[in-house]
Amino acid sequence: MFGRRVEPGGHSETVPAPRPAPAGPGAPRTPPDTGTDSAATPEASAPALSKAAQPPKKPEIVVDEASLDRLRARENRLDEIKVSVFNSLIEAIDLGQLSSLSADAVREEISDVINEIISMQDVVVNPQEQKQIITDICNDILGLGPLEPLLARDDIADIMVNGYDKVYIETKGKVELTTVKFRDNAQLMNVCQRIVSAVGRRVDEASPICDARLADGSRVNVIVPPLALDGPTLTIRKFKKDKLTFDELIQFGSISPEGATILEVASASRCNILISGGTGSGKTTLLNCLTNYIDPSERVVTCEDAAELQLKNPHVVRLETRPPNLEGVGEITMRDLVRNCLRMRPERIIVGEVRGPEAFDLLQAMNTGHDGSMGTVHANNPREAISRLENMVAMGGFSLPPKATREQISSAISLIVQASRLRDGSRKIVQVTEVIGMEGDVVTLQDLMVFDYLDETSDGRILGRHRATGIRPAFWDKARYFGLEDRLARALEKASD
Repeated sequence: MFGRRVEPGGHSETVPAPRPAPAGPGAPRTPPDTGTDSAATPEASAPALSKAAQPPKKPEIVVDEASLDRLRARENRLDEIKVSVFNSLIEAIDLGQLSSLSADAVREEISDVINEIISMQDVVVNPQEQKQIITDICNDILGLGPLEPLLARDDIADIMVNGYDKVYIETKGKVELTTVKFRDNAQLMNVCQRIVSAVGRRVDEASPICDARLADGSRVNVIVPPLALDGPTLTIRKFKKDKLTFDELIQFGSISPEGATILEVASASRCNILISGGTGSGKTTLLNCLTNYIDPSERVVTCEDAAELQLKNPHVVRLETRPPNLEGVGEITMRDLVRNCLRMRPERIIVGEVRGPEAFDLLQAMNTGHDGSMGTVHANNPREAISRLENMVAMGGFSLPPKATREQISSAISLIVQASRLRDGSRKIVQVTEVIGMEGDVVTLQDLMVFDYLDETSDGRILGRHRATGIRPAFWDKARYFGLEDRLARALEKASD
């Protein structure tokens, strides 16, 4: 134990606490050691007791430049060992035989071979480093390399790889830089190739943009040089292992219990629903929640660019678009899928994202007996969603008068649910709007429920409430046909209080 002595001039020096201060000119006098605690007086013990009552402070971690250099040197050494062991592993194993084994058996076999290679090469590593080398190499061969630990986390919504040395994640609505890195752009490119080839697609200089999906349905976008100037760029919209339900959205404050009931009744009553919102606002999650209330006996056909919907219904047919092959032929567009699914006797058609001329075919399907169809669209508010649908119909080259297109939209769409990502990172349903018809050349909308902004906490969290407008919905008769008008009435009454 060491104490601190203050000199008359204000200077201090560290000295052994139990030993008396040396005598001499200018040295402060210290009482002799009597064998008792000199701080036993009430004045002296009060501060000591108050300090003892306080919780111990966490020691501050100070990392100097030398420690950082040692850490970097260790990482570089491990990277060199991984490359050497990986090259020896590729020469030692038969990939053809491994393809017939399960993933767990392959991982065990690779681990045994790596242990032998490390022993034969006299590589100096401790058990922890050896375990890390085995895990990283197995991830490189069987998984997505350095991204595997991020994919295992269920609190991450997005993984954004901006070149081999910058990996960002979004968690709790906030974007942050991670310490995850690839060895080089070649390793990152191999991971991108592995992802897209698993769904029968390709990405290279001739086809530098590709949409794909992971085995769990997570959406993937890859763009590579020459379009991406700083190396391959990989974006993964990661889905939770357990799909969210309305009960969980209520817990998160995304919607009120009464608002969830209104949407449940609308879905069960076979209303045509369009989910509108910006990027990352939770449109696909909300669409998954709405499909939980489709009758199990109904035949549902989904059309998507990259199959990411996770419907729990027993009678589901999933369709996915296809890009052109190397010769530039064989492309199957979203419009091709929507037109084809009309011949598949669907009772509901669900389009993952309406973004082109397929909007016209979807509107036709909604108007020709396929009640309860759903889709999502990028728009900032319900009125803008109507305008976007009108523009997408025009993209198909249909020479329809604007009024005729709007009449199609007003007769096809029953509800527009507006999802939004607020500035604090939270996702909320901010409007439930009903399409009730036409007045002249204008599509008439009415809000059934809105989100009122109330206040903001000191840490930037937005406070508000979902409030019903008190308007009786136009789909009331549909709800009564399905015997759900009592639930709808109670929800509207409680939400408007």
